[in-house]
Amino acid sequence: MGFADELKNASAADWDAAVNHPFVDRLIDGSLEDEDLRRYLVQDYQFCDAFTALLGQAVASAPSLPSRLVFAKVLGAFASDENTYFQDSFDQLGVPEEDRLAPELGTATRSFDALMRSALDTRSYPDVLAVLLVAEWLYGDWAARAGDIATWPAAPKHADWIRLHNNPGYNAWVTWLRGEFDAVEPVSAEVRGRVAMTFREAVRLEREFFDAALESSPVH
Repeated sequence: MGFADELKNASAADWDAAVNHPFVDRLIDGSLEDEDLRRYLVQDYQFCDAFTALLGQAVASAPSLPSRLVFAKVLGAFASDENTYFQDSFDQLGVPEEDRLAPELGTATRSFDALMRSALDTRSYPDVLAVLLVAEWLYGDWAARAGDIATWPAAPKHADWIRLHNNPGYNAWVTWLRGEFDAVEPVSAEVRGRVAMTFREAVRLEREFFDAALESSPVH
């Protein structure tokens, strides 16, 4: 078993709860209320700065040019495709400029942003990868639940968020990221423990972030 699978299995309860969250259920079946999607996207957009910085740090700390080029390519795609989705959805959902750029941050948002910046400050490739891997792998897992594209919801605000995390390019990126993480498994017990803690905390916060998106929504 690789390091990535080992850490995922250690956080199985939170991982499975996030992947099978009611928020995801409603997104996939197209029943997600605009208010809940709006709340989620406004908060999620606030991660863009730290996430972009993490990708940049991965470029800087990767051990080889081929790895650097993978991160550079993903960084470019993130700056275009994903940002376009946010802006289009914000327009459709009527999100004002102040809520796009400087909303009141939820507890889970603040905690996840702090975790990303803490990993960034280490300038350690395994620490940076731990956060990136959770964010990308867990999203790939929930998006895979959508199944065949013919069954996806009709509304672009739902379907396009699935598509961004369920397509051949994205799936290949997650597979590559897992292999890269396994390849730099720390030898030092101290570093290994720190990376494992970062991974575990990222999974926990992913679950809490979905919880927060439905905090004002009735349970069905």
